[in-house]
Amino acid sequence: MTDRKCAGCGKIKNRDELIKITRQNPDGTIVINPESKIFGRSVYLCYNNDCIEAAFKKNRIGKILKAPIPEDLKGKLINEF
Repeated sequence: MTDRKCAGCGKIKNRDELIKITRQNPDGTIVINPESKIFGRSVYLCYNNDCIEAAFKKNRIGKILKAPIPEDLKGKLINEF
């Protein structure tokens, strides 16, 4: 598998070790995408709350996806992972 960079801490990890969040083509819906079956612009995060908090604090997810982030996304990520 290919390596990806966590948007929270910046560490390079195997794609299997990261949460994938994708802005779907063509409608722009933001989805948590653990199976990697959905195509679109994606961002990756480690499976820990510190990385999730850091990515939201600096709006890294929105900048990478080039889209506004839904208010409930952070809560979903923290509760699920």
